[in-house]
Amino acid sequence: MNDSLLESSDRSRSAAPLHHMQLATFSQPLHLELGGQLPSVTVAYETYGRLSAGRDNAVLVCHAISGDSHVARHGDGDDPGWWDIMVGPGKSIDTDRYFVICSNILGGCRGTTGPNRSNPQSGRPYGADFPTITVGDMVEVQRRLIDHLGIETLRVVIGGSLGGHQALTWAVRHPDRVRACITLASSPRLTSQALAFDVVGRNAIVHDPGYRGGQYYDSDGGGGPEVGLALARMLAHITYLSREAMTAKFDPGRLEPRDTPTAFEKKFSVGSYLAYQGHKFVERFDANSYVTLSMAMDLFDLGETAHELHSVLASSRCRWLVISFTSDWLFPPAQSQQIVDALIGANHPVTYCNVEASGGHDSFLLEEKLSIYGGLIHAFNANVDDAGPARTPEKAAARAALGRPTNIFHSHRLDYDVILQLIPAAASVLDLGCGDGVLLSRLRERGHTRLVGIELDEESLLACVEQRLDVVQHDLEQGLSPFADGQFDVVVLSQTLQSIDDTEGIVDEMLRVGNSCIVSFPNFAYHKLREMLYEEGRSPKAGGVYHFEWYNTPNRRFPSISDVEEFCSRKAIKVHQKVYLDSETGQRIADAPNRNADMAIFVLSR
Repeated sequence: MNDSLLESSDRSRSAAPLHHMQLATFSQPLHLELGGQLPSVTVAYETYGRLSAGRDNAVLVCHAISGDSHVARHGDGDDPGWWDIMVGPGKSIDTDRYFVICSNILGGCRGTTGPNRSNPQSGRPYGADFPTITVGDMVEVQRRLIDHLGIETLRVVIGGSLGGHQALTWAVRHPDRVRACITLASSPRLTSQALAFDVVGRNAIVHDPGYRGGQYYDSDGGGGPEVGLALARMLAHITYLSREAMTAKFDPGRLEPRDTPTAFEKKFSVGSYLAYQGHKFVERFDANSYVTLSMAMDLFDLGETAHELHSVLASSRCRWLVISFTSDWLFPPAQSQQIVDALIGANHPVTYCNVEASGGHDSFLLEEKLSIYGGLIHAFNANVDDAGPARTPEKAAARAALGRPTNIFHSHRLDYDVILQLIPAAASVLDLGCGDGVLLSRLRERGHTRLVGIELDEESLLACVEQRLDVVQHDLEQGLSPFADGQFDVVVLSQTLQSIDDTEGIVDEMLRVGNSCIVSFPNFAYHKLREMLYEEGRSPKAGGVYHFEWYNTPNRRFPSISDVEEFCSRKAIKVHQKVYLDSETGQRIADAPNRNADMAIFVLSR
């Protein structure tokens, strides 16, 4: 097996000393949520960049179960960090702009009080006597650290997996101290399947003969439960990968394992890979910490039902960016969607993207789709202040150079000019299929404050975030269930009606969510299209919105103005205004619009 196949998101982590680690000790007792206390707490942390004079540029990075305070290099001569691809000068979390803090969490084994640290009452390591802790306890220790650093409000709290649980806890328990929250590959709680893997892992550790009741630190009989910890890590590592990633990584040479020294089975390449990962983990991690941290993660629970989750998240006051990954089956995208739905229901500003990635749960640590999820984080960070467009002309030019569209059809949309005139001043607007956010951006410039977009394409969604917009990735074919009745003054569907399968369903949903709805659509009874089909016997094609070939058109419906008018009549939908356009000339059409207009815009309500 090629040695490169042994690489993973863990490849840069080691037990080497953390040369930039700082320590802060808090002498006051830490009263734990599940009972008991720690008489004092020491926290290990590292910082990057400079704290601004106003102390308003602090970003707290929360690590996952096997991480530590060393999130990134401090310079060329430093050891790699666990998130070097994300944190550093000019990167998504830009240390030239932000003061970045990362602490080893409570219960960890890299400097912060945990099972491998000395118990003041016995003078020996806590071992298995270390109390059961929660994510809330971890956040309380982080809060003490933030106070120690003299920081009142965090610009951003960000974390993936268990780090996402910490970020969520910060947002709901300290709403006045968090301006923005970013979660990646996280959840309101673990699924029973995810819990099951952790249960097996902990059993492998505590039933290893080397565990010795958790007091193996000064034992002469060996190095502790090395086999159990390795097995727990091997099992966990399987859950971090996706089926696609494992197939691509191991199937081509499944009977060509690396000849790595191990007592574990290595007949298959996947076996030698897992053995390597297990042994590597044992070198740097403490078994009791693994038991402690995995239990804390398993106990994390923001609510079982949508109502419970809504009640908890409603207390937050920050902006939100939620990112999931399509191939993550350990923290599946549906769990991130639960968070997003609850925030939408609470009318909180949220952006969501389910990134198409093959790396599984580990995707947030890998470079595969860094341009998307890293780009989202970079733009979102820049937009927390909501002070000026993050999408500069230079960025727009760069996107154009990469061949990325600036909006759906043209650089200028005639229907947008009309739609802007039809939307009342200061109205709240939901734009369905918002593309690159051109309409929403123009509304923002006009002074509208409650603007939300729905978009499916990742690149378009990224462009929206670069323009300081809140956009949720969502398939309109699934309806608008996260949104409440009458939640928006206006719902817009522009040049999308013809591409939707469930036309009746989406129109009904628009009329439910919006007090009024604006629909623009192409008129397929336009005289040039009629003539092309009748005289040439060819599938209609013309300029403007009809420029597609028959084999690549997104159009699934071919409505005429008369068809839509009849539809509204049958569905008892009120049509308040009608505007007919010739998009080629830019003129409004009054005479025989079903023949002479190639586009129509209707204002609807129940």
